[in-house]
Amino acid sequence: MSELLNNREYRQEQLKEVIKELHGGKSVDEVKEKFAKVIEGVSPKEISEMEVQLVKEGLPIEEIQNLCDVHAAVFKGTLDEIHHPEQVPGHPIYTMKQENQAIKEFMENTLRPNVEKFREDDSNDNLERLIENINLLWDIDKHYSRKENLIFPYLEKYGVTAPPKVMWGVDDEVREKIREIKLDLTNYKGNKGEIVGKIDNAIDQITEMIFKEESILFPMSLDTLTEDEWIEIYKESDEIGYALISPETEWKLKRVDVEGEEEEKGLTKGGYIKFDTGVLNAEEITAIMEVLPGELSFVDKNNIVKFFTKGEHRIFARTKAVIGRAVENCHPHTSVHMVDKIIDDFKTGKKDSEDFWIQMGDMFVLIRFFAVRDKNGEYLGTLEYVQNIASMRELTGEKRLLSD
Repeated sequence: MSELLNNREYRQEQLKEVIKELHGGKSVDEVKEKFAKVIEGVSPKEISEMEVQLVKEGLPIEEIQNLCDVHAAVFKGTLDEIHHPEQVPGHPIYTMKQENQAIKEFMENTLRPNVEKFREDDSNDNLERLIENINLLWDIDKHYSRKENLIFPYLEKYGVTAPPKVMWGVDDEVREKIREIKLDLTNYKGNKGEIVGKIDNAIDQITEMIFKEESILFPMSLDTLTEDEWIEIYKESDEIGYALISPETEWKLKRVDVEGEEEEKGLTKGGYIKFDTGVLNAEEITAIMEVLPGELSFVDKNNIVKFFTKGEHRIFARTKAVIGRAVENCHPHTSVHMVDKIIDDFKTGKKDSEDFWIQMGDMFVLIRFFAVRDKNGEYLGTLEYVQNIASMRELTGEKRLLSD
């Protein structure tokens, strides 16, 4: 047993050296040749442990993210395939693999040929065809959103934090590249070579992410999450949606889904909560929350997400998996510093609110944060309110009559 542990520790150290030497400027080929024997048979879990250890030792997430494509190339072809009986039609991982296959086929059989046609002739027909392809490629956002909002929270519960942060950062890079390409094509100015290069780069990065998911993330997640957690992920997936395909069949759950009265929203059915200005039961409170024209989220004084509304027209994807999750883990690392600053200002009393507004396609989204305090002024948490106010910006004059 001691020999096994020593081997594991030695290999862990060597794996860390791979990343550090790459960071120091060595080429991929040099590192692959030197460590080919060491990384043979390396499991996804060991790679995850390596990344966690590097973060603990002070290596910034950005550094690991910058090396993500490189160390994927180092490990490619050396990871053991781990087969799980849970990978049956309808299972969340099965569906994500089906999406990956559809994305690869779309990029190779449709997008790449149309890029070549555009490279040879940037006619309006070829330009319009490419715009349609890029719009369809944006469907990948649903795949990434399910990964980030459903799988990552459960991994974080078990202390697996570094791989999700790295992957989320790369996901955002892919999203930004697709946005840029769409903008370049929509406002085409003859910069054909530049656009083709951006598309080729995006395809390469998406292909690398597919490898990372299937070789590292999926096996690690199947090893870590319980069946109950996969069931919750399955139930929440429809709300976010799917990329290019839909699940070919429902997942035949292994256990009976028993959800007694304890699953009722709020208090026991018929129970009332007394407020200073009246009383409401759980059903009424829930209905009032859901009819609001915007989205509410509440983070408690310990920075834990405790509540959100699920209105009909959601702007940002949220699932039940975020409940009980640290708020800083609900955002890409690039925006965590802003979230931390808002909450710190609320806790110290420096501010009581903060507003942002952004243009998202046809939507003009207002995002408001409020410090929630008790009667004595003690900080209880932060309330976030999000609403599309595009229609309000167009209001003029007065309206005093009923609509037809």
